[in-house]
Amino acid sequence: MAIHEKSLIEPERLLHHDELVVDGVDVSGHWNTMITPRTLTDYDDDFEAKIQAIPGGENVHRCWQCGSCTNSCTMYAQNVQFNPRYWIYAVRLGLKEEIIKDKDIVWQCVSCNKCTNICPKDVRPEGVMKALAHWMEEEGITEKTPSTIFDEEFTEQIYARGRIEDSHVLMGFYKKTGQSMFQNWLQVFGLRLARHLPVSLGLKFGRNVLMKPRTKSWGRTGEVLQQYVREQKEAAHG
Repeated sequence: MAIHEKSLIEPERLLHHDELVVDGVDVSGHWNTMITPRTLTDYDDDFEAKIQAIPGGENVHRCWQCGSCTNSCTMYAQNVQFNPRYWIYAVRLGLKEEIIKDKDIVWQCVSCNKCTNICPKDVRPEGVMKALAHWMEEEGITEKTPSTIFDEEFTEQIYARGRIEDSHVLMGFYKKTGQSMFQNWLQVFGLRLARHLPVSLGLKFGRNVLMKPRTKSWGRTGEVLQQYVREQKEAAHG
């Protein structure tokens, strides 16, 4: 599959004359296409390091631009603007604006991992795509995805109680994403659960929903865990 690099050259920088003769040679049309030069000044020296600090982007510096990731990409076959090779190139040069231009499609990676399996330098392009998506969420460039909101709700419960209560995670997720708790599938699940669940387990389940149980002596442990996570994030982001 050919790799289209239209995104590397803005259309307004392509110049050609319908009629042009140079030294007696007719070079009319696309034969005389010229590209106006450009000087890059708007770049971030620390951008590559920022992406490396996000899970999935650790190996972005290994890329040697062979293009195997884009050539094998499931999404590229559907949309030639989805170009992992170019985005990794932009990361390494610190061209944040090039990534932001494609903010509406970067997140469309389906995690098929074809790129990761074929990459000769173990860059893990799929991980880089996820790192870029998370970076844009953190910077407020794009809205948080449902998966990110779910992860945050899950983590908050761990911090607060040291354990997970599925019903609370689900309720918190639906509340934060503006969804109704009265989902059809959830009603069917609840009815079937009530029908087959032993009475003792049903009572325990109901108590956990109401009482919000937590791990014994979790208070101090939770504080230490949160402090550790904060320190790790600060260290990763310099």
